[in-house]
Amino acid sequence: MRRRSLLLAAVPAGLVTLAGCGDDKSDSSKSASPSPSASSSPPPKIVDGPLPAITAGTKFGEKPTIAKGSGEPSKNLTVKTVIAGSGRTVAENDFIRADYLGQIWDTGKVFDNSFDRKRPLVMQLAQGSIIDGWRYALQGKKTGSRIEIAVPPALGYGTGGNEQAGIRGTDTLVFVIDLIESFNSKSSAKGTPVPQTDAALPKVGTNTDGQVPKVTVPKTDPPKKLVSEYVLEGDGAELKADQTVLCQFQGLVWDSGKTFQRTYGSGRLSQFSLEQMQQAVKGLAQGLTGKKVGSRVLIVVPPELGYGDNPPSGGAVKKGDTLVFTVDILAAM
Repeated sequence: MRRRSLLLAAVPAGLVTLAGCGDDKSDSSKSASPSPSASSSPPPKIVDGPLPAITAGTKFGEKPTIAKGSGEPSKNLTVKTVIAGSGRTVAENDFIRADYLGQIWDTGKVFDNSFDRKRPLVMQLAQGSIIDGWRYALQGKKTGSRIEIAVPPALGYGTGGNEQAGIRGTDTLVFVIDLIESFNSKSSAKGTPVPQTDAALPKVGTNTDGQVPKVTVPKTDPPKKLVSEYVLEGDGAELKADQTVLCQFQGLVWDSGKTFQRTYGSGRLSQFSLEQMQQAVKGLAQGLTGKKVGSRVLIVVPPELGYGDNPPSGGAVKKGDTLVFTVDILAAM
């Protein structure tokens, strides 16, 4: 069974899962990632100790080994910057991409880590999306930093704990977190522009300011087959069919040019599973699979790979419509 570090929301009927962002101002496995606690708490007091030592894997990006906690942990949230990064400052409601290892203070038992999966976590620092210990500890930190934290039960999984992972309701949790990247509603692909020479395809803007790229649809019949072309080609890993993607996107109808959904300029990003998207708009999932993270992609979806004869009711998409998407692939997990 494939392990994932969090349970992803289902794709709604409209198209994708949307999440509001700040700006520049699961499986049945025993994995227990920083998915949300039952309820949020007010901002906690933050202290800088005590914390157990990192005894091996001390460099950013290396899987750490953490000593067992010594004595009683603080009842407050404990946060220490082990390695100071120089990247973008993380704000509440931003999405982060991070590697992490989590273990129990008293026993030193590791209950989850992303290093072994070789797939960093992509998660929003928002109430209800992540445990409060992470949400409060990582605000104001810079990407490129390694942060060690100790999370008391009230800011972790609460009095119920997490039985699958062997976490009791009284356990303090220790995490080492490598903050790789962060994203907000102004994020965009930063790839290299690729010449758009096919007059039979829409032309897409190459702006990288997070605003909606202009799409000019030609006054011709749409292609009969799926089209997936780079507008900006990134240098990240290629998307796999079992991954979840974080992106900016817009969807238009070929014949009318009307936009039926978008995140650009909306204060939101989109996060969805390619496997789930196969059930909603198959052509969008197929068009993204194999494309590189950091890219902007033009995808033209024929009706049989889109909504076909069953479009969402009351919207701009009608039966038999060809759809045009531009997608900025920000991150994947």
